[in-house]
Amino acid sequence: MNTVDQSIELFYEEKGEKSPLILLHGNGESHEYFAGQVEEFSKHFRVIALDTRGHGKSPRGTAPFSIAQFAEDLHDFMLKKSILRASLLGFSDGGNTALTFALKYPEMVEQLILNGANLCPAGVKRRYQIPIEIDYHFSKLLGGKSTETLALMVNEPNIRPEELQKIKCRTLVIVGTKDMITPQHSKLIFQSLPNAEFAEIRGSHFVAHENPNEFNRAVLKFLGK
Repeated sequence: MNTVDQSIELFYEEKGEKSPLILLHGNGESHEYFAGQVEEFSKHFRVIALDTRGHGKSPRGTAPFSIAQFAEDLHDFMLKKSILRASLLGFSDGGNTALTFALKYPEMVEQLILNGANLCPAGVKRRYQIPIEIDYHFSKLLGGKSTETLALMVNEPNIRPEELQKIKCRTLVIVGTKDMITPQHSKLIFQSLPNAEFAEIRGSHFVAHENPNEFNRAVLKFLGK
């Protein structure tokens, strides 16, 4: 069950004006992942970089720790800030949150950028996924603090390709040339979206951090800036 957890306030940093562009970081990270994007994007947008529940400076709260709950948290955040419609840029699990949000609240999404997102754990290359699964099972056995975070990568997301037909907004699927998401899976996401573009940038899964200039150019070109 996904709930609105009124006991928490998501931490965020904001810069710029005009139309809102919300940045959603990946698993185990914070808004600081987008240090190479905020300044450039804020020249054209009101950039809001969030810390997901239980990440960075945002409290864990009591609601479920799941992609679906993160999407509900985003919905609650936007309503509190009187943001009725925004463009979303999500990286990795942030991309999965953005996808989940767009499926449930399509009227609130202007444009969508999915960086290194996946529809299911099988979309991750096995050489990356196997160590994550091992770490998860050991953490679960020993009661480790990282169990919830690892569980997200082992058990989520669970989105069927055919569901993506519901997302009508312009979408950019952007990946690294050496991404941890398989090329076939990224292409499946791109081909399943009715109004999508595809971009590949030199680098790994963390291409926005490794190659910010090229990444930023591709994103701003897509956004028409």
